[in-house]
Amino acid sequence: MADKEKIRVLVAKPGLDGHDRGAKVVARALRDYGMEVIYTGLRQTPEMIAQSALQEDVDVVGVSILSGAHLELFPIVLQKLSEKGLENTIVMAGGIIPEEDHPALHQMGIKGIFGPGTPTNEIAEFIKNAIAEKKSA
Repeated sequence: MADKEKIRVLVAKPGLDGHDRGAKVVARALRDYGMEVIYTGLRQTPEMIAQSALQEDVDVVGVSILSGAHLELFPIVLQKLSEKGLENTIVMAGGIIPEEDHPALHQMGIKGIFGPGTPTNEIAEFIKNAIAEKKSA
């Protein structure tokens, strides 16, 4: 796959989370699956995440959160993406997200939700399928 055809994924850690091992594992695995991955680092604001997504021209934004602030932070991330004209960017979530919160996240626009222990090939396949579906729409 040529570089210009590679799927570009931004992996971001919003809020005050101080633990990013899982995000780094996913980022490395997605690279191994042939994707171009940009990792923003810890303690990103929703505005910083949206600005990075715009600057890096990504196809997917993966937001990893462990703090329990997903219902507060994800709507702001989605709003900031929309403000930058990125409302059609595929957004997925990872981390500690209770099952009962999944419907609300899907309703607000989060396309995929992945908890601890999700096989990385499942995440990569989700991304590839979501990109293919978006291109065919």
